[in-house]
Amino acid sequence: MKVVLLAGGYGRRMSEETGYIPKPLIEIGGKPILWHIMKCYSYYGFNEFVICAGYKQQVIKEWFADYFINSSDVTFDFTGSDECHIIRESHVEPWKVTVADTGLNTMTGGRIKRIQKYVGNETFLLTYGDGVCDVNIRDLVEFHKGHGKIATLTAVLQDQSKGVLDIGGDNAVKSFREKKMSDSSPINAGFMVLNPEVFDYIDGDETIFEHEPLEKLAAGGQLMSYMHKGFWQCMDNLREKETLEKLLENDKAPWKKWE
Repeated sequence: MKVVLLAGGYGRRMSEETGYIPKPLIEIGGKPILWHIMKCYSYYGFNEFVICAGYKQQVIKEWFADYFINSSDVTFDFTGSDECHIIRESHVEPWKVTVADTGLNTMTGGRIKRIQKYVGNETFLLTYGDGVCDVNIRDLVEFHKGHGKIATLTAVLQDQSKGVLDIGGDNAVKSFREKKMSDSSPINAGFMVLNPEVFDYIDGDETIFEHEPLEKLAAGGQLMSYMHKGFWQCMDNLREKETLEKLLENDKAPWKKWE
């Protein structure tokens, strides 16, 4: 099952750093938050990724191009042999990563639509490239398989300005809308599981996934919530970045389950 990561936005609220790199490459604990998210999925055995890049997409490609060599012991041989370098020992994860240029100003739904060719007719995982969570992804997938609907999203109870969910007693999402500051409802934390039929709900580049597609799925009884009572934190500003940094520094990062 492939993991799709939305990583194409401008990250304007963190312009101090995103003037040079895309937001998903901002580091916490010495590694990009994108790497932390991928490690979360990899911990549960999901190692094939499709990254929906846009703003400074070439920097993401360059990071992955350098990642292997930077995570390996290398001998550089300039004595005239055919091999100019020899990999002695590699410390990289068993990842297969596709970085797709999904356009500079494409909306979230449009980015998802553009990578349909890499997902094919398979159920896939989707999340945002700026938030970490300690949700059990294996249990999330089993929950999705069990209810038979098109889409599942992870819902958390936090005071954040994200999409508001009206959830019924059977965990079905009755409606979806953008959050108001006065709300105290469950919010969409990402970490979704989507059947390929979801592509039919997306028109094109101008489609915001969190608007029409999720709203239509909810109205049609095809959007379910997986309630997560553990840790989730996005990185929308420098204060939130510092929060994540401190958790890592104090060895109290709930999402870091790997050694």
